[in-house]
Amino acid sequence: MAGYLGTYEEPSDLTLQQERHYHLLSELQSLVKDLPSSSQQRLSYTTLSDLALALIDGTVFEIVQGLLDIQHLTEKNLYNQRVKLHAEHRALKQDLLKKHKEALQSCKAHNLPVLRSSQQKELEVLEQRIREEQRMMDEKIVLELDQKVIDQQNTLEKAGVSGFYITTNPQVCVLF
Repeated sequence: MAGYLGTYEEPSDLTLQQERHYHLLSELQSLVKDLPSSSQQRLSYTTLSDLALALIDGTVFEIVQGLLDIQHLTEKNLYNQRVKLHAEHRALKQDLLKKHKEALQSCKAHNLPVLRSSQQKELEVLEQRIREEQRMMDEKIVLELDQKVIDQQNTLEKAGVSGFYITTNPQVCVLF
C-alpha cells in the first residue's frame, strides 16, 4: 500500500497539506469570532473546513484577486461617470446663471419682476432635472454593483467554494 502513496502524494506533502489546512482553519475560526453571533451561526465547522481546503492550493486566492480587480475597475469607472455627470450639471447651472445675469443687465426696470420670476422657474426646472438625472445615475450605479456581487457569487459557486451561491438577500450577501 505504501508504494501507491507516491501515485497521488508523498506522505510529507500530505502532512504539509494537513498542517496548512489546520492553520487556515484556525485563522478562519479566529476571523469568525469577530463577526456578529448571527453570522457566526451560519459558518459551521464543516463550512470553515471546506473553505480552508479551498484556499490551500491558491486558486481561490487568484480567483478572488481577479474578482477584486474587476470590482475596483467597475467602481472607478462608475465614480468617474458620476463625477462627469456632476461636472456637466455644474456647467449647465453656471451657463444658466450667466445667461440670467446678462438678461438682467439688459432688462428694463419695469420688466424686472417678470424676468426674475421667469428666471426662477427656469432655475427650478434645471435643478429638478439635475436631481432626477443624479437619482437615475445613482440607481444605475447601485444596480451595476449589485450585478457585480451576483457575478462574484456565481464565479465562487462555480469554483466550488463552500458557502457561496447567488443571493440578493442582504443578510447573507457579502461584497469583497
